Amino acid sequence: MSWVDICALEDIPQMGAHVVMAPNGDIAIFRTRADQIFALDDRCPHTGAPLSKGVVIGNVVTCPEHNWQIQLDSGRATAPQVGCCQRYPARIEAGRVQVAVEKSKDSVQ
Repeated sequence: MSWVDICALEDIPQMGAHVVMAPNGDIAIFRTRADQIFALDDRCPHTGAPLSKGVVIGNVVTCPEHNWQIQLDSGRATAPQVGCCQRYPARIEAGRVQVAVEKSKDSVQ
C-alpha cells in the first residue's frame, strides 16, 4: 500500500467533499467540521448516487437521492438501512490530504 498526495486540506470545504478519479471508480474525500478526513467510494450502496453531493454532519454523510446515512469512519449505512461503501485509509500530513491505495500488480517497482 502506498500513500497518494491528493490536495491541500483547505482545498476541501469543511463539511464537504473532494472527488478523485480512480481506475475502479471515483473516491470521495470528506472533511468534517473538526477537520477529520475520510475517503469512501463515491457511490451510495443503495442506488449508486454520488455521496460527494451529500450533506456531511458530524461523521455521517447523507446520500442526496434517498437520504441514506453513511458512517464516514466505517462506510456502513446506519440502521435500518443495510449496505457498505469501500473505505480507504486517509490522513493529513503537513497540511496535505493523502489516501492509501494498493499498488497494482502491474505497477513498475
